[in-house]
Amino acid sequence: MAVCARLCGVGPSRGCRRRQQRRGPAETAAADSEPDTDPEEERIEASAGVGGGLCAGPSPPPPRCSLLELPPELLVEIFASLPGTDLPSLAQVCTKFRRILHTDTIWRRRCREEYGVCENLRKLEITGVSCRDVYAKLLHRYRHILGLWQPDIGPYGGLLNVVVDGLFIIGWMYLPPHDPHVDDPMRFKPLFRIHLMERKAATVECMYGHKGPHHGHIQEFRTWLREEWGRTLEDIFHEHMQELILMKFIYTSQYDNCLTYRRIYLPPSRPDDLIKPGLFKGTYGSHGLEIVMLSFHGRRARGTKITGDPNIPAGQQTVEIDLRHRIQLPDLENQRNFNELSRIVLEVRERVRQEQQEGGHEAGEGRGRQGPRESQPSPAQPRAEAPSKGPDGTPGEDGGEPGDAVAAAEQPAQCGQGQPFVLPVGVSSRNEDYPRTCRMCFYGTGLIAGHGFTSPERTPGVFILFDEDRFGFVWLELKSFSLYSRVQATFRNADAPSPQAFDEMLKNIQSLTS
Repeated sequence: MAVCARLCGVGPSRGCRRRQQRRGPAETAAADSEPDTDPEEERIEASAGVGGGLCAGPSPPPPRCSLLELPPELLVEIFASLPGTDLPSLAQVCTKFRRILHTDTIWRRRCREEYGVCENLRKLEITGVSCRDVYAKLLHRYRHILGLWQPDIGPYGGLLNVVVDGLFIIGWMYLPPHDPHVDDPMRFKPLFRIHLMERKAATVECMYGHKGPHHGHIQEFRTWLREEWGRTLEDIFHEHMQELILMKFIYTSQYDNCLTYRRIYLPPSRPDDLIKPGLFKGTYGSHGLEIVMLSFHGRRARGTKITGDPNIPAGQQTVEIDLRHRIQLPDLENQRNFNELSRIVLEVRERVRQEQQEGGHEAGEGRGRQGPRESQPSPAQPRAEAPSKGPDGTPGEDGGEPGDAVAAAEQPAQCGQGQPFVLPVGVSSRNEDYPRTCRMCFYGTGLIAGHGFTSPERTPGVFILFDEDRFGFVWLELKSFSLYSRVQATFRNADAPSPQAFDEMLKNIQSLTS
């Protein structure tokens, strides 16, 4: 009886009282005269008193106690600790459970623990909306749209983050900082919001763009220009840049009323990655700043565009880094010589080409499939001639463990110890405030193409790792430098369910613009 009382937490249970009622007066008196102790406790105490010996004979099993016999306060605590998706099934057990599950304390806790709602949900009582309504009609109903999405805006793409914000679900459009301030924080503005103002159903409101058919008046263009580029039309003197900006305004204005979105995931992270993968802001000449996702795939790292431009659209693989081929930079004086850097990189490119010819086929068969290989000209063919039209920007993967590449990268070298770094003379950079020391450098290729993604080809370059949050890429053929800085933001509901799901996502977003 004592064990049952402790399980219930409020004294003897009804089951124990029923057993008392079945006893006779003499048995009841005898039972009342016994001390209220637990036989299991007596057995443990006895064994402790005799050096740990056990009492003879098995101990009787403790009497059972049904959940229905627990007090409502304890049931509320138990139910509030269960996932909200299990509670509807629990309500079908009996009338008592169904009545208890109308307690708002249960749903307030589920809103907080499952969706991070930190608002004072007691304010809902004023509007007549319960926490159960918020959970069932807002949070649970729209749970599948939480996370990161890429809007389908032609070659430009974008980054949409749908989050629970107080008592709203809001879609925030993330925008890079104004060119060329790559280290500045991201800008964001609301695209839509969903809220529950009455008990019937949630309401979706558009908070961005135009309503219904509209004309692109010059005043609207000037407002968009200040928001998108942080400058006025008079500040932009480069004619080609003016054309690119006007083209983007006309293109994106057509999509204000109807957008489709593709789910994107953050890249999975492994302890042996060169740096933590994730989203970065990068400089792309007259196109301004764009968002790139850095991910690691065995002995290669890839930069995939989340936002793009008419030359290289969103979804394409802008850079690929070969982590097997480390590049040792010359001394600071020779770094200023573009021809010296070009000679070093082209020697590595030739070595990579030979390795692909000798072992690429066997490596592809060892994985059970072959990826498209990087198209290279013959050694005698100048780089300016006949760009390759075959590859879609996805060189084949190489076999081997990812740790091999990082182990090779961590070998003692001058660049790994913080070598001074300077761009060669003649290499253009949108941001002159780039780091002047680097950790290490690798051979890589960058994707270039004509307007409309015509004649795409991968050209050699140098990947420069500055620190955990910044890297750069020198485009040899363009004589241009791109600086990338990590997006310092926390994204919930953005992790891929598996590495395979992430790889499939990359293939999907690339195939749509290939």
